[in-house]
Amino acid sequence: MKLNNIGYLLKEGFRSIFQHGFMSFAAICVTVACLIIVGSFSALAYNLDIMVQDLNKTSEIMVYIDSDLSDAEARSIGTKINLLDNVFDAKYVSREEALQNFVSDHDNDSAFSGVQAQDLRHRYVVTLEDNTKMEQTAEQLKNLPGVAKVSAAYELAQGFTTLQNVLHIVSVAVIAVLLVVSLLIISVKLAMYDRRDEIAIMKMVGATNGFIRLPFVVEGFSLGMIGAILAFGLEWLGYDAMIAKIGSVDALQLFNFVPFQELLLPMVATFAAAGMFVGIVGSWTSIRKFMDV
Repeated sequence: MKLNNIGYLLKEGFRSIFQHGFMSFAAICVTVACLIIVGSFSALAYNLDIMVQDLNKTSEIMVYIDSDLSDAEARSIGTKINLLDNVFDAKYVSREEALQNFVSDHDNDSAFSGVQAQDLRHRYVVTLEDNTKMEQTAEQLKNLPGVAKVSAAYELAQGFTTLQNVLHIVSVAVIAVLLVVSLLIISVKLAMYDRRDEIAIMKMVGATNGFIRLPFVVEGFSLGMIGAILAFGLEWLGYDAMIAKIGSVDALQLFNFVPFQELLLPMVATFAAAGMFVGIVGSWTSIRKFMDV
């Protein structure tokens, strides 16, 4: 195809956007709305995943040391614990520290005044790298020499893992549905006009399929990218506004959202890819049914 032909076809593609201004505007608006929902849901899912991971770290394993071992012997077991593959951290708690924690947790209740440090065991508070392997790691801890007992909240760890899996599945499903909706909208926009006669005339005078398709692809690509750029800007503004609003009312900082800068590159790539995909595929599928006239 000659360069002057390509220039003409690109010009026709851009001209068509303004020629059918209202439908182009409607297609861009729907694309922006869908991409904002996709971006917002993705950002929310990402933040929730981080929050769940932080909560998951609270699923600790308590490793109780044999009461016959001295403080030095109990401390030496920490090296063996840290050598296990799935152990992220092992914090040593002596009998004395355990007693202080025990009393403070019960608001210094006098009913526990008779409890002595020797009545308790040295222990380790173990956090894991991957809580899905909690049972296997707990079994390894039980088999270490000097370990008397291991206590782990298996159900809590499994609950967090299930929640993460559900978030991932729902995120993928919602994003896929919204992208399909955007794709259909642009396809409908490009197929709304009665272009069958126009295409039939072009084919009768010898125009190739590529010559006919290119303006439609340019038009769809342009609509998709315009929608993606607008959606990205609005998403950034909305995300920062949401964080500021949550920060002003969440005095306890229960919800810690990451700054948008941390999401910048993934968001740019996602919006650009989505806009390009929706525009090109939408235009290609809409024109395909007119090519057999």
